[in-house]
Amino acid sequence: MELSEKVADKKKPIKWLASKTTDQWLKQAIENPIEILMDHAHCERKAAGVAVQLMFRYLSEPGLAEVLSPLAREELEHFELVLDILHSRGKTLLPLAAPPYGAKLSKQIRREEPCRMLDMFLVSGLIEARSHERMSLLALNSPDKELKVLYGNLLKSEARHFGIYWNLADERFQRSVIISRLNELAEVEAEILSKLHHHPRMHS
Repeated sequence: MELSEKVADKKKPIKWLASKTTDQWLKQAIENPIEILMDHAHCERKAAGVAVQLMFRYLSEPGLAEVLSPLAREELEHFELVLDILHSRGKTLLPLAAPPYGAKLSKQIRREEPCRMLDMFLVSGLIEARSHERMSLLALNSPDKELKVLYGNLLKSEARHFGIYWNLADERFQRSVIISRLNELAEVEAEILSKLHHHPRMHS
């Protein structure tokens, strides 16, 4: 099976995204591979931090640490993988100005419990879903063979990470409540991405 066929098998979009990534983003990303790679490293680092943050916030929540601790480790493994590729190309990880995506999504998280817990799971899951979609596009379209392989290899993990956050929510909240709130958050997420950010970012 060719790489493109393998990627297509893993590429089935996560249905909760309310919009598709535009051709303009893909063009921007392909034209700026190193900046996207650096931002990807930051995304993996931040994703590990979110998992750890949830473990500390809900220290006594049954079954939470057991799934989030391995998740955090895997995110850091991906961070190290991207870092290795940067180093192999003579680059070091530089600080990058963050796009508004993460901050605007975080503002949607309600303060009161248990709504806060639900929203944290769902926002984290949506970010993983969008990462999966965009990595699948890069895996199929990047002219850089090494990066095609990198993004293609990460697709399964990104989809599974969405599933982890979905399951954490599904074990604790009514399905109807989850779906209603996820649809609301997905609309906000789509609106944030409706205007292409001027800096090339994984979530620009």
